[in-house]
Amino acid sequence: MRKKVVLILGTLIVVFSYLTVMSATKAFRSTSDMPANLFLAPASIRLVLITQELETPFWNQVGQGARQQAREENVQLEVWGSYGNNKEDFMKKMEIAIHSKVDGIIVQGLDHEEFKELTKVKAAFYGIPVITVANDVPVEESLRKTYVGSDQYWAGKVVARQLLKEMGPSGEVVILGDQQRAYYQKERLAGIQDVLSRYPDIKMIVRGTADTKEQVMATTQQLMNEVPSISAFIAINANYAGPMIQEIGRRTQVEPYYIYTFDDGVESTVLLEQGKLDGILEQKPKEMGSKSVKWMMEWITGKTVPLNSNGYLTETRMVQAKGEGR
Repeated sequence: MRKKVVLILGTLIVVFSYLTVMSATKAFRSTSDMPANLFLAPASIRLVLITQELETPFWNQVGQGARQQAREENVQLEVWGSYGNNKEDFMKKMEIAIHSKVDGIIVQGLDHEEFKELTKVKAAFYGIPVITVANDVPVEESLRKTYVGSDQYWAGKVVARQLLKEMGPSGEVVILGDQQRAYYQKERLAGIQDVLSRYPDIKMIVRGTADTKEQVMATTQQLMNEVPSISAFIAINANYAGPMIQEIGRRTQVEPYYIYTFDDGVESTVLLEQGKLDGILEQKPKEMGSKSVKWMMEWITGKTVPLNSNGYLTETRMVQAKGEGR
């Protein structure tokens, strides 16, 4: 009888030990940097691309590139977005994507606590990989798998060098962005400052503004009153270039000023063609879209694990207005 009890206890110990090891292994795997859906058939994989700026030239190209790559990969891709930087609607779409348990989320990064909470906690809980595209957020704050897009710090340096080439080593330069600068704007600003700070005769005036057209125009007016000897303007939020130029044109001629921005603004290309911008930093939005789907599939299928947390960078170049030269 005693041997029987010992045998039963021994068997139970072995069984419990096995279950404990299996549970621990499962928990480790669920929290480790490994994809959870290695064995899904491509046609059953569902991805979503979420942007804050639906139906703009830049983001239309991101969507085109993503759709084209999704067709090549034979996976489902939906493009969701909000209009006019509606953060509440954007967050709601993030929530829906997570609770729908899509297989991967490609998203325009938003440097906002609620966004970071969604990617770090909720998406991670469901095992949904997140890749940021065009606009990044720091990996340690978001746990995104990777970033696909421009090196925004380098882009800022390119713009600053072009300004130096045209303006020379002295002048007063206004740099206009959001009151609460997003991560991509901080990176652009850092690149600009890194170049221009080496020239003692260049004064930088960094100003933030609310994102309405009226407020951008009011801030521009205030700056022109405060600093009547402004030589140049750089809009690190490209959507501010239009209202900024409109206000400059209300007061004086636009032509004497050196004005630069980036191509992700709604009006950037049109303003360049009209000669109201001296140059824009051109990016590769279509490539960003296609590469983001490509790297998402590399992760999901386990071909590349982990992905490069520093990101996969796309090319940039400076484009000047036709007939540029002073």
